Parts: sequence; C-alpha cells; structure tokens
Amino acid sequence: MSKGERTREAILARAVEEAARIGLGGLTIGTLASATGLSKSGLYAHFGSKEALQVAVLESAAMEFSDAVIVPALRTSRGLARLRTLVDLWLTCGRRRQPGACLVVKAGAELDDQPGPVRDHLRDLHARLADSLQRIVAGAVTNGELAPDTDPARFASDLYGVMLGYHHSHRLLEDPRAEERALTALEALITAATESPPAGPQSSGPAPGRSPAATAVPNPLPTPTPGA
Repeated sequence: MSKGERTREAILARAVEEAARIGLGGLTIGTLASATGLSKSGLYAHFGSKEALQVAVLESAAMEFSDAVIVPALRTSRGLARLRTLVDLWLTCGRRRQPGACLVVKAGAELDDQPGPVRDHLRDLHARLADSLQRIVAGAVTNGELAPDTDPARFASDLYGVMLGYHHSHRLLEDPRAEERALTALEALITAATESPPAGPQSSGPAPGRSPAATAVPNPLPTPTPGA
C-alpha cells in the first residue's frame, strides 16, 4: 500500500467516525479538515467533492461492517451455525458502537428521501447485505436445517427488521434487554421455519419465513465459499 493509499485509508476511518457522530449530511470537506488537521486542498485532492467523500465514507463503513460481521461468519460452517454467528457478531458491533455498522444503519433514515448518487450507493450497500443474508439462510435450507419451502428473501427481510429494531432499542431507547429480545426473535424465526404448518382448513397461510409453495433454492453462496 502506497503512502497516499495509507493516508486516504486513515482519512476515511476518521470520516466514518465523524459521520456516525454528526450524520453523513454534516460531513463536509471543511468539517473533515478540522477533524483531521489536514488542509481542505489536500482533502480535495483525495475526494474532489462532498458527494464523492460521502460515497467513499459509506463504502468504507460497509467494508468495516463486512470485515467485522460478514467475513468471519462465512468462515463458520454453512447453515444455522453461520446464521447465528452472523447475528452474534452484528450484536457485538452494536454493543461496541462500532462506527461503520452504526453509520450504515443511521444513514438509511437520513438519506431515505434524498435522491441522488449518495442515496443510490447506500441503497446498493443495503441490497448487498440483504443478498448476503438470503444466501446464508438458503444455506440452512440446503443443509436441511430449515424447511424446504422456507423463503430465504422473506426470512432475511424479517431478520433485517429484527436487527434494525435492536439498533433502535439499544441506541435510542437504551433498553437493557435489547440484545436478549433480538436473539429471542431470531430463534422464533428459526422455529417458524422448521415447524410444519398446520394441516387442514384452519391453516390461513404459510408460516412466517415460508413461501406459499415449495420453491427451488438457488446455490446459497458463490464459489469458492469459506467454510462450505
């Protein structure tokens, strides 16, 4: 890594911390110059504009989250072990208030009604995370640990909702049981996806996490897959 690359990496690490604290919209070349002690001209040389800086900060935050949560989870055995590991690591990020994970969540509320390249990039990051969750769930289906008619997209969406609720309860509401509730919710999703739906006319629809009918599950993880 060159000196310029190391400098850029250090700038982005500080920028992620600042954005997690003051919001992505509050992060400018000027505020970052004040936080880092670098000149505005030097920062412009690295990023060129506020918009480019914000996109780079989001990507850096996502990489931090991936390195702390997604990559270690993929090193564990495919299936529910991998899913539970991912959730445990995600909860650890929240408990430690790691800025990357916090920023990816906070920016969603901040940018949801602000069209433009920064919002588009954040949406792509969330879509990539949703895809990773779906593939991990699909791996548990392939292993036979979840029912064959489990809908990975629906399960992943429900799990994502649990984790966003955890973030809200832990950070804003300071609920001491936020982590416990999130883990309980995860196990409820797993149970619902392993139990057979009631037979007969009383059944009003598929169990949570299930598709209306059995569907073919795609290859859960791209090749090569760590821990597969």
